[in-house]
Amino acid sequence: MKVGVLSEGRVQLEDRPAPSPGPGELVVSLAACGICGTDLEKLRGNYRTAGILGHEAVGSIDALGEGVERFHRGERVFVHHHVPCYACEVCRRGAYTFCPEYGKSNLDPGGFAERFRVSADHVRKGAVLALDPKLSWEEGALLEPAACALTALRAVSFASGNRVIVLGLGPVGLLYARVAHALGAGWIGGTELSPLRREAANRGGVDVVLDPREPAKVREAVEQGTRGAGADLVVVATGAPAAVELAGTLARRGGTLNLFGLPLAGSRLGMDLQQLYLRGVRVVPTYATTERDVADLHALVARGRLPLADLVSHRLPLAEIEGAFELAARPEEALKVLVTGPAFQGQRDVGPARAAPTG
Repeated sequence: MKVGVLSEGRVQLEDRPAPSPGPGELVVSLAACGICGTDLEKLRGNYRTAGILGHEAVGSIDALGEGVERFHRGERVFVHHHVPCYACEVCRRGAYTFCPEYGKSNLDPGGFAERFRVSADHVRKGAVLALDPKLSWEEGALLEPAACALTALRAVSFASGNRVIVLGLGPVGLLYARVAHALGAGWIGGTELSPLRREAANRGGVDVVLDPREPAKVREAVEQGTRGAGADLVVVATGAPAAVELAGTLARRGGTLNLFGLPLAGSRLGMDLQQLYLRGVRVVPTYATTERDVADLHALVARGRLPLADLVSHRLPLAEIEGAFELAARPEEALKVLVTGPAFQGQRDVGPARAAPTG
């Protein structure tokens, strides 16, 4: 079977044996897997984790291992790539995504494979979620990144009516804004350069989109949108250190700064920490998501409260994965790019996504 792998600084296709399920395991035939910003950073050498690519995967169950009774062959599923141990002190405190075992688990050989194996640990701990019939493959592939936003909002104690600004409206920033809107945010601002992404923000509940190169205008807009109080929540959904510096000036007294986007490796803060201290601004980093939050996010989408499909701008087959990565790195051309597999054919085709030009 074909597998997209990271090799010598490039994404390439390799031929590998198709997996077979062991006891308690599943094998899933890929329908779609989103290209995440962290996949792009792995390609650039900026992510200090294992080099497995693809973690926003959905597909249909191809084979079941001995003892698996909750699922059936052909069932449409989302599979969460990491699972915590649920036993260590970190897990007992509820910080599941920071569990030492969390990042050690993964899909085998990754989400960009014609078929991938799901471990018994994943199956047992609830990482496999049957997709509601109302969800398209596109929506299923966006569950994981959208649930990362839900995990973050819960970590910062978000409440309905809170005023939010998201710095960086790439795919995850757009999803964050939409989840906040669905949960009742009182006002949402955002910053973004790409006209394509600004347009997506405008149709997804963002009240005002600003140019990050004009920090004075950003501060003025927050002042107006929050009646002089400052934002309850400032979300840094980009790795640029300058965004963090700006964020510190936008939060209200007692507000929260959420470090949500992956920072550049080795980057440093250049902030007036005394001002943060005197204004009581919390700085909360959040990372990834949990099975519970994915399930809750799935319910929001199934009930029609959270539109996702229009954020998928391109679908490319696994055979064109290198071009898909190149496209995903061009914010002027793409929102969310999906890589599709054998299970995608014949399923409901929803959303305005289009294939990338070839040649």
